Amino acid sequence: MPFHTWFLFATAYLVTTISPGPNVLLVIRNTVRYGSRGTVSTIAGNLLAQLVVVVLVALGVGAVLAAMPPLFVGMKVIGAAYLMYLGLKQFRSQTPKLAPSVSTHSTHVLNKAKIFREAILVSGSNPKTLVFLSAFMPQFITNGRPLPEQFIVMYLTVATIVTLVHTIYSLSLRGLHSRLGTSRWLRVVKHCSGLVFFALGIKLLAAKRV
Repeated sequence: MPFHTWFLFATAYLVTTISPGPNVLLVIRNTVRYGSRGTVSTIAGNLLAQLVVVVLVALGVGAVLAAMPPLFVGMKVIGAAYLMYLGLKQFRSQTPKLAPSVSTHSTHVLNKAKIFREAILVSGSNPKTLVFLSAFMPQFITNGRPLPEQFIVMYLTVATIVTLVHTIYSLSLRGLHSRLGTSRWLRVVKHCSGLVFFALGIKLLAAKRV
């Protein structure tokens, strides 16, 4: 892949990634609840889901999904239901009362495997991602060059951008949380993230194909 083509791809993908979505929201939630270890597990699950999506795009599955409305709608309903479930679960969960000397991160038991699986499900719950990348990535394919190598380069670029953006969100949140590390702050984050998850589920349910 020529440098100028790669640069255009990286810039365009960065623009689409900066705006907060379910993956960013999950990183923020797990950063507040578990600290840096929760952040790492969340990003790792997201990257694995992104790898699966890129492989499916390379195999042409996204084009098949776009051409089959019933399958697209079925996946969309399942994804929306999962996001709404996360929202309700987050909103209804209780925030423990903390002693002044106790860190808020210690109130939640860290389960890396659970966080990892949840990140995979959140990242892979939106069929529009697959359809979007199926339309987006081929625009940067250079004819006459091996396709596997180009998709590998694009995935590594996607992984780097996702890691960078999510890390910036995480560090910003941790800095704010360290100054406002109270049970009230944690309760506000939990309730707001629950409402946003539910709203994202409704948005996905109402979304049309790309």
